[in-house]
Amino acid sequence: MRAEVVAVGTELLLGDVVDTNSAWIGRQLAEAGIDSHFHTQVGDNVERIQVALHVALGRSDAVVVCGGLGPTPDDVTREALAGVLGVELVHDDTVLERIRRRFEERGRRMAPSNERQALVPRGATVIEQRRGTAPGLICPIGDQVVYVVPGVPHEMTEMVERAVVPDLERRRGGRAAILSRVLRTWGEDESALAELLAPRFEALDASGNPTLAFLASGIEGVKVRITAKAATADEAASLLDAEEAEVRAILGDRVVGVDHETMEAVVGRLLGDAGLTVGLAESMTGGLIASRCSEVPGSSAWFRGAVVSYASEVKFGLLDVPEGPVVSEPSAAAMATGARSVLGADVGLSVTGVAGPETQDEMPVGTVFVGIALDGEVAIEHLRFGGDRTSIRRMAGSAALDLLRRRLLDRSAVAAAV
Repeated sequence: MRAEVVAVGTELLLGDVVDTNSAWIGRQLAEAGIDSHFHTQVGDNVERIQVALHVALGRSDAVVVCGGLGPTPDDVTREALAGVLGVELVHDDTVLERIRRRFEERGRRMAPSNERQALVPRGATVIEQRRGTAPGLICPIGDQVVYVVPGVPHEMTEMVERAVVPDLERRRGGRAAILSRVLRTWGEDESALAELLAPRFEALDASGNPTLAFLASGIEGVKVRITAKAATADEAASLLDAEEAEVRAILGDRVVGVDHETMEAVVGRLLGDAGLTVGLAESMTGGLIASRCSEVPGSSAWFRGAVVSYASEVKFGLLDVPEGPVVSEPSAAAMATGARSVLGADVGLSVTGVAGPETQDEMPVGTVFVGIALDGEVAIEHLRFGGDRTSIRRMAGSAALDLLRRRLLDRSAVAAAV
């Protein structure tokens, strides 16, 4: 079964309101194993809503319409739906009495305009409203069906969970499951990952299940989403497990974490597993890495703190950086060892560079040096990033955390081999 969502509201098109309803409904459909290939937004206009409904019914088995059920003149979803169904709108006395009672319970007077919310397309089934005043609708059209729910989020969610999804499952003849898992990667762009995973795409194209997709996410790298469909959630999870193993075998340590696991959380876990603590010395990133680390619950166990050595004098005086260019390998090395010493940490991580808009120490904008002091050694990486000042700083922070992550993974692998 295929279902799609039509969100009604001119405010959605103008950007005044973000359409979180469609995203939420999409998740409920996926969890119920119902395919959803299209989401549409349309303004408060009868003719345009009817066009959206005709298009949706031309390619889907079910349509969930959200919004346009209020009492004001611009709430025209009922009129549009009645036109598509080819029926008239009739007053439902039972619905009207429920609306009156709702106002009485709140100690408020019902305005005459609220009577519009009792209009129902002839032949439709009413979904009782339990949190507001506008009822929902179930409108069969031959073998297809249109559901209409309010746009108010807490009213919509209750109605979809109670009435829409169970009715969809009944019409389909049972519940299935569509599950997704996201692998977070760092170090390759989307096209490079596509080349690496080309054999998996070919294999999955033949089977059709699971599927792979990419999502470029800025400082979070590129996400690889695996989606599987099965009769049960356990079966879908097993498909995800198997495909995740295949993808990890190809991408190796490019995979940072899974689902909501951030780079800093992974670094923290690796530090904790190794019984290590980290201290930071940040110049161009100005505390961005420290902020990310401190956001991780329990980070006090492995994060000692940070020296934001933005001024050159702070580098020279506090971190014992040698006089000279501060955007350099020697500076990054001294900052890393200085942070480890000053903060009493096992690991020192440093970042220095040029975020722009002007060059510094004869280094071009986008130049970044990362230092890692660990186990008596200091490793330095020289990186280059493009973009504006904000992008460069954020990318430098992610790159520094990733270099530490990879260093800790290598260290763990060596220890395991001994």
